[in-house]
Amino acid sequence: MLNIVGRRYWYFGFSLLVIIPGLIALILWGLPLAIDFTGGSLLEVRFLSGDAPPPADVVALYQEFNIGDPIVQSAGEDGILARSKEIDDEIKYELLDEMEARFGGPIEELRFESVGPSVGAEVAERAAGAVGLAAIGILGYITWAFRKVPNAFRYGFAAILAMLHDVAVVVGVEAILGHFLGWEVDALFLTALLTVIGFSVHDSIVVFDRIRENQRTYRRLDYETLVNHSIVQTLDRSINTQLTVMLTLLALLLLGGVTTRHFVTILLIGVLSGTYSSIFNAAPILVVWENREWRQWFRRKPARASG
Repeated sequence: MLNIVGRRYWYFGFSLLVIIPGLIALILWGLPLAIDFTGGSLLEVRFLSGDAPPPADVVALYQEFNIGDPIVQSAGEDGILARSKEIDDEIKYELLDEMEARFGGPIEELRFESVGPSVGAEVAERAAGAVGLAAIGILGYITWAFRKVPNAFRYGFAAILAMLHDVAVVVGVEAILGHFLGWEVDALFLTALLTVIGFSVHDSIVVFDRIRENQRTYRRLDYETLVNHSIVQTLDRSINTQLTVMLTLLALLLLGGVTTRHFVTILLIGVLSGTYSSIFNAAPILVVWENREWRQWFRRKPARASG
């Protein structure tokens, strides 16, 4: 039988190796926030001639209209996506006319969104509140659902730790991708993050439920062996379920459009992280807690007596 729980500190260490680079990137570069959170305007256009101008030329055009420091990136071979401070419809139409005249029209407007700074701040507050409320709800529900199991609170706390692991992975990866690819945190990112939280907790509950069933069947089995046995029993189900989701997301990533690439990438990374944390982190945390192993972490090993 696979001894997953026996190697738990190897898996904890691997999680740290994945999380730490993202946290360093978060500290150094932060998260690039989209207009959903900061306020501003987003304009996406498609050049029907087939060739979009270089982003630097569009930046120069914005600056001629006294719209300072826009963020412009290519959206495929024939599209441009520009984020800037808030502009009104009149300025937008002037920009579109000048683009057609300067870069060769005609131009098709695909999307125009404008969000004020007060609305952006409200969205940011509600986003943080949504994640916090989800954590409290998960903790309360799992504690209630496992109320007949000894130390039911531990199951909820272990699920929250696994969830925070996945949040840290997703946010860290977003900080890295945002710096190198120019991707920004928007409402779709928040949707992906909450979806990842749901997947992570769902998979953890599957393992926890099997632990609860085995506690009734194998009463004489020590807790560490019982938890490891439960993980192995649910391993095929967890991997097969998540693999189905990941293959679908991979197909969307490879064949979908540019506008969904960011969202699908974050979902794919989050589902992969959630599968890992549910198997290799959540249940082993219960064993660490049951054995109170933190009391041995900083103790010196006794020196061996010389022969």
